[in-house]
Formats: sequence, structure tokens, C-alpha cells
Amino acid sequence: MQKRSLVTIAYILFLLLPIYWLVAMSFKTTNEILSGFSLFPETFTLANYAVIFTDPTWYMGYVNSIIYVTLNTIISIAVALPAAYAFSRYRFLGDKQLFFWLLTNRMAPAAVFALPFFQLYSSVGLFDTHLAVALAHCLFNIPLAVWILEGFMGGIPKELDETAYVDGYSFPRFFVTIFIPSIKAGVGVAAFFCFMFSWVELLLGKTLTAVAAKPIAATMTKTASNAGYELGLLAAAGTLTIIPGAIVIYFVRNYIAKGFAMGRV
Repeated sequence: MQKRSLVTIAYILFLLLPIYWLVAMSFKTTNEILSGFSLFPETFTLANYAVIFTDPTWYMGYVNSIIYVTLNTIISIAVALPAAYAFSRYRFLGDKQLFFWLLTNRMAPAAVFALPFFQLYSSVGLFDTHLAVALAHCLFNIPLAVWILEGFMGGIPKELDETAYVDGYSFPRFFVTIFIPSIKAGVGVAAFFCFMFSWVELLLGKTLTAVAAKPIAATMTKTASNAGYELGLLAAAGTLTIIPGAIVIYFVRNYIAKGFAMGRV
């Protein structure tokens, strides 16, 4: 038992090592990072974080990312809920083929759609807006959300629907007040994966924005210069980028466990 505990501790430390290294680098200067190996900052500095919190081009990157990620998550879940209900409760011509086709969109790399989205949004005036990135990410997140939610909905007996109709519930009222609360774990899991994909995705976020909606992932690329990379600043930005994801994981951790238990994650 003790040996198993030691292995578990060693494994956790191994997983946390890159995060610690990133945080430690964020409190170093670039010269110190390049000068040699050190477990702790020899000259502790907050200058890297000061740049991020005082330069609008940096802190607005986080604001822009949070805006379009939140918008994408809301749209994806709102669209996926009725779609997943239809796949779960009804049988229609081509339902299995359509369900598989949705998943193929999730399998395609984002680079395939970057140019079509760029031309489309430029022509309709959506380029460099939060909505542009949010809608682009829907192409990948809605199929994933439908797939996850359909699995959770399949575990809810159809008798629940019939009983609600007998009791006089309209479909919208039943769906919102009874059905969705019964699959709240699935909604949490789907929202988590939609949030995480949209948060870490770089290519579409960088291609479809320029200034007004530029995300932090694209802003981090500006640390490159003729003198090299500003490694301390890049590490500080990376450290702050981890925080929103960690917060989301904390709130949906129990739902994720239920998703694994149901075999849909």
C-alpha cells in the first residue's frame, strides 16, 4: 500500500513539474532564464506581471478570450440541447448518418476552415469581432456537445417525457424545468469541453481577429523580437492563461467524473 502511495505521489509530482517550471520562470528575467539552470528565481521579479496588467494589448487579450469563449459555450450548449434531444428521442431517415457527419466536423483540423471563415467574415463585416471567433468554434464544439449530451439523455427514460405531458406540461416548460435539470451533469461536462477547446484554440482566434478582439493566445506571439523571445513575459502570460481553465475544472469536477462513469467522455 505504501509503495502504491509513493508511485502515486511521484506521478503527481511529475505532472506538476511543467506547471511549477512555468510559474518559476514567470518570476525570472529573460537573462536569468537563458543564463543557466535554477530551481528557484535568483532575482525575484514581478516586472513580467506588471507588463501584462498595465499594457492594454496584454490584459485585453484575456478579456477578449473570455468574451468569445463564454459566448461560444452558451451558443454551443443552447444549440446542442435540442439537437441531442432529437437524436435521443426520435428515429428519422438518415439520423445515424447525420449524427456521424456531425462528428466528422469535430475530426477536421481547424486549418481547413481558416481561409473560408476569413473570407466569409470579411465580406459580411464580422472580421475582428468576438462573435466571429465564437461562431467559428461552434463548428467544432456543437458536434462534441451533441455527442456528449445525447449519451446523458439516453440514460433518461422516455416515461419521464410521457408523464410530464400527461400532467399538462408543454414541451418548452418540460424541457427547461424538468429535463435539463435531470441531465445537469451532462450539461456541465459539455460546457467544460466547449470552454476548454475554445480557450486553447489559436489558429482561428488569430486568423479571424486583428486588434479589437485579439485573444491572449495570439497576443503571446508578440513576445518574439530581433533579440529573441521575452521568455519571462511569455511564462507570466502562460501562467495567467492556466487560471481560467483551472477555475472551470474546479466547478465542474464532479460532473466530469460522472461523464467518465457514463462512458461519454
